[in-house]
Amino acid sequence: MNAPRASAEDYIQFLIATPKVASAAEAARAQPDHPTAPAHDAFTRLLHRLEPDPAALWDEARSSVRPGGAVVLDDSVLDKPFARHMGLVRRCWSGRHRRVVSGIGLVTLLWTDGAALVPCDYRLADPARAETKNDHFRAMLAVAKGRDLSPRVVLFDTWYSGKDNLKAVRALGWHFLTRVRSNRRVNPDRTGNRAIEGCPIGAAGTVVHLEGFGLVKAFRIATGDGGTEHWITNDLDMDEATRAVLAGHAWGIEEYHRGLKQHCHVDRCQVRMSRAQAVHIGLAIRAFLRLEWHRLKSGVSWFAAKTAIVREAVRTYLAAPTYLLTQKSTT
Repeated sequence: MNAPRASAEDYIQFLIATPKVASAAEAARAQPDHPTAPAHDAFTRLLHRLEPDPAALWDEARSSVRPGGAVVLDDSVLDKPFARHMGLVRRCWSGRHRRVVSGIGLVTLLWTDGAALVPCDYRLADPARAETKNDHFRAMLAVAKGRDLSPRVVLFDTWYSGKDNLKAVRALGWHFLTRVRSNRRVNPDRTGNRAIEGCPIGAAGTVVHLEGFGLVKAFRIATGDGGTEHWITNDLDMDEATRAVLAGHAWGIEEYHRGLKQHCHVDRCQVRMSRAQAVHIGLAIRAFLRLEWHRLKSGVSWFAAKTAIVREAVRTYLAAPTYLLTQKSTT
């Protein structure tokens, strides 16, 4: 049997370099001239042959993860507005569009120290399986514990702030910091549970009893639009200054989602099979990891790194343009 001509690294580097089109055919067209250059079907077979294995991401990410920092978990929808027979696509709520759309649900566990953004694990919502996003949340935390991650805090948004998830973080021996809805019920003074928005919360935070969980420290934060946010943590010694810094780290996963979509084409794979889609998504996340490693090492942004690749192609073309008007004789 002949060895495969296309490798995972070939596809990852193609995703980094291509400015827009991410398909097996385009990957083949972009290959350097060589007698053994892979054809488009080699890349198609690659996507169907590889196992969609998040462990491969961790093998590459582990050297960038240090003790401390924060673990951030959140999900994003990979838009597939025209998909009709594509694997993994389902109808789901999109925070970006503020409505239900067709797409693939991606849940990521990201490690950050405020500077580095290192995806360590991910899960895909499969309509054919019964797991929910909360199931994926708890599963990835358990895997992270088994990998000896030791974050300062686990960060997540309101969607994941249910008591089962809070208890899962506590059972691992970690601290969490999350926003909760204004109607979340707490008992601040042993007089009964009531909505957190109606409870007195000090500027430095107030220890309250969260219904169904136990003691937490609550913070009430004024937002720029005149509203309020409520945050809770099981680290009863956390102060407001620390909360503000750690809450800022949570924004890193939104930057990661943006970079993954804009620069790694995670949502542009033109295949139908669930397995091929899952493999593409995993390779796109590994492509992001390479761009992020380059950013940390050189200070060059993801956008600038991609632009530099395209600029070289433009310079080569301008040295010998081929799309010219042929002047006709006027005799």
